[in-house]
Amino acid sequence: MSSHALGVFVDIEAPPKGASAANNDYPAQPPVAVTAPSALELDDLQFGSRYNGPQDFGPSPASSAKQGSLSATPVGAQTPRTPNELEMSRPQLNDVAYIAPSWSNPSMNKWRILSACLVYFCNGFNDSAPGALIPYMESHYHIGYAVVSLIFVTNAAGFIVMAFFTDAILNRLGRAKALMLSEFIVIIGYSIIVSTPQFPAVVAAFFFLGSGVAINLALNNVFCASLARATVILGLAHGSYGIGGIVGPIISTALISQGVLWSRVYFVTFSLRFVCLACSGWTFWNYEREAPTRLLTALERTAGRQAAVDQDKPAKLQVLKKALRNRVTIMGALFIFSYQGSEVSESGWVISFLINYRGGDPARVGYVTAGFWGGITLGRFTLTHLAQRVGEKPLVYVLGAGAIAFQLLVWLVPNVIGDAVAVAIVGLLLGPVYPCAQTIFSHLLPPELQTTSISFISSAGSSGGAVAPFTTGLLAQAVGTFVLHPVCIALFAAMCACWFGLPKTSKRSE
Repeated sequence: MSSHALGVFVDIEAPPKGASAANNDYPAQPPVAVTAPSALELDDLQFGSRYNGPQDFGPSPASSAKQGSLSATPVGAQTPRTPNELEMSRPQLNDVAYIAPSWSNPSMNKWRILSACLVYFCNGFNDSAPGALIPYMESHYHIGYAVVSLIFVTNAAGFIVMAFFTDAILNRLGRAKALMLSEFIVIIGYSIIVSTPQFPAVVAAFFFLGSGVAINLALNNVFCASLARATVILGLAHGSYGIGGIVGPIISTALISQGVLWSRVYFVTFSLRFVCLACSGWTFWNYEREAPTRLLTALERTAGRQAAVDQDKPAKLQVLKKALRNRVTIMGALFIFSYQGSEVSESGWVISFLINYRGGDPARVGYVTAGFWGGITLGRFTLTHLAQRVGEKPLVYVLGAGAIAFQLLVWLVPNVIGDAVAVAIVGLLLGPVYPCAQTIFSHLLPPELQTTSISFISSAGSSGGAVAPFTTGLLAQAVGTFVLHPVCIALFAAMCACWFGLPKTSKRSE
């Protein structure tokens, strides 16, 4: 092939007879350093089905001979391009999204997805348990709605702080150690809570919980979104979060009904977090050494260096500023702020609403939160498959409109059973929203911005999960817990408006 063409211009001679490796006239060549590909070298990479599929190297020498044409371009030759053509031919880095590993390739991905599902399960338990525990925390510390809502604020503060450091932690430690660090931070928070300290220490413990969850949420979201059939895999992962959301209030209500102190409930997740720490470290330990990851890392580093050269600024700072100016980052952050604010407000305050306005028994209506998270789980396991057919964009509009309708039923129907069913349906409709959103964000964001942007989007979600329930608590202290419903309806409407503000994207074929 190309070696045959080179033979026309180069004579290759064998070394003299009797020459040895230690004594010859040919000087040793220095070792070649392997570096990341430059922007022009990336032109030679082939994307899409050619990455894993059969390679087409052109016609064979026999078929070329049959053509009998001396004017045909020799195999392996390439028409020279002008510098302008070379500049314009740089591949778009969004094409990296088409180099998508699957859940079974590499084979370790199966265990990584299971590890991520376990982490999401514990996160769901962590986020849903306070809804059932708030009445008992108020009684134990003799505080009101506004004061107990501070746990949501510090939880969000942990998310926001870690948004600035997640990418740096990933680059410094690697994915496995970064995930292990996140679990260790969460374990610190639980160790404070289970000792039943004064309430300010409990508020501080939720800061550690938010910080640790922020890291593992951003890293696992990026990993799952990089796989083929990302919406379905994210649906499974966040469905596991929903299962944790079901189990959290069930276990909490059952234990407290048996006379167990509210803080002792966290011994369950305190133990599970050690399992998460071990699984995350084992499954992701060699992640950066695998070929797909090395290729994507090389592309991201090349893009970062090019951005630094173009802007004459440090690469890290440039990536951070570029992420904050990105339209997808801004609209995505507002969208997740509204979504998670409504989700946490619903699960955190609906029990207090049913007790105050529907005369519900605290020992029984505590399970209504489990029904809400059960709906979320069922929606993520089932309705996410509709996104493959109708697309994520139109599906979210339908789900948002349905959530508004059933939230109105919870507000207006004076019946505990009817309200419990409507709350579960609201959860069912909200379930697929987060996986669909993460898939769209991963398609629209350039690879070099994904970790930073999704960290900020996740921190914005946690901010919504703090601001909305905290605001609801303040208003409930003044006028009553019925304010939960107008707050949630307003957040559902804002969510749809932000979804409309995202750039258009074509459906990816994988």
